[in-house]
Amino acid sequence: MRKKLYTSAVVLLLFSTLTLANNPTRKRQVNQQIRIRNGVTTGELTKAEAIKLQKQQVNIKRTKKSAIADGIVTRKERVAIQHKQNRASANIYRKKHYNLSR
Repeated sequence: MRKKLYTSAVVLLLFSTLTLANNPTRKRQVNQQIRIRNGVTTGELTKAEAIKLQKQQVNIKRTKKSAIADGIVTRKERVAIQHKQNRASANIYRKKHYNLSR
């Protein structure tokens, strides 16, 4: 009984790890969060800029959540999410490197 429980726990853990690792949208979201956090700590981004970028990330999460809500993410929804992520990535880069407002 104990061995069976242990085996099922290992399988569940492995499956959940593989699911997160194979989700490029999730990886990208995490990467963008890290880029924003690093920008604030290094002084490349002000807190106000970081807040705007975080709001954009929240919008992307909301879009992903609504796309997943019906159980099927259509091609159109995937393209919309990817487009929003592309824009967010460009905004992060622009605010970190071409700081005209400071």
